[in-house]
Amino acid sequence: MVDNDVEIPDEELNVSIPGAKGMLTKGRKWTKASRKAAKLQAAREAAPVKVEILEVGEKGMSIEELAYNLTMGEGEILGLLFSKGIKPDGVQTLDKEIVKMICKEYEVEVIDANPVKFEEMAKKNEILDEDDLDKLQDRPPVLTIMGHVDHVKTTLLDHIRKSKVAASEAGGITQGIGAYKVMVPVDGKLQPCVFLDTPGHEAFGAMRARGARVTDIAIIVVAADDGIRPQTNEAIAHAKAAGVPIVIAINKIDKDGANPERVMQELSSIGLMPEDWGGDVPMVQISALKGENIDDLLETVMLVAE
Repeated sequence: MVDNDVEIPDEELNVSIPGAKGMLTKGRKWTKASRKAAKLQAAREAAPVKVEILEVGEKGMSIEELAYNLTMGEGEILGLLFSKGIKPDGVQTLDKEIVKMICKEYEVEVIDANPVKFEEMAKKNEILDEDDLDKLQDRPPVLTIMGHVDHVKTTLLDHIRKSKVAASEAGGITQGIGAYKVMVPVDGKLQPCVFLDTPGHEAFGAMRARGARVTDIAIIVVAADDGIRPQTNEAIAHAKAAGVPIVIAINKIDKDGANPERVMQELSSIGLMPEDWGGDVPMVQISALKGENIDDLLETVMLVAE
């Protein structure tokens, strides 16, 4: 909290003001309204989001971490335990069964954490010897579509395949890895490629890691009206760990509030510099719902594959 009469240097509160034209200029005094808007926006961006499914290891979980994932105070968790006759007695880590009991109370599903880190699962092994180079033949590239749960990856694949996928899913979440052969026109000729559709929900990170491990190129979908989300970062980590090229599809450019430039800035801040800005990561702005620029995306992917 700050006093309303204090002038805040812009570099100390580096957030944009909703409705204003970009950032405030350096040295300009903030009004009460702009300070309040900035603090509200900063609070929204920093606020945790309650998980729907929680991975828990054999050693359980700390009270602090559990409270963060359930978006509640540690005191509320302790109060629940006391109400059920459980006294932690200063213990900071709750065992697995107690975590399950608390999560059930708040309708959060618990799954066992995989002891193998996703990044380790995503690593690829080279099995090609120099003697094999003369025997190589062209094959269809394998492409994995990755990204956050609601950034419309499946709609993109639906448009590419011209058939519905969502009807066979449970609750709108892809819960298995599907493989689909697609013919893409390149320079007037149809060339085959294989698309993998991987789950976007955080609970299926292991499957996404396997998808990255067997793929040649990762297409990471980022919504233009939402930007980088936790599963976006995880998908990027899987692709980098697997050592595969990344192509970014900035989706939902047709929606109100879409800001592709902001998404590109966010991506560049984590090391993915757009080709248009002198970097080496292709980024194509699309609308999976309306089919805008899908051909451009496919052409870009096939050029990377070649």
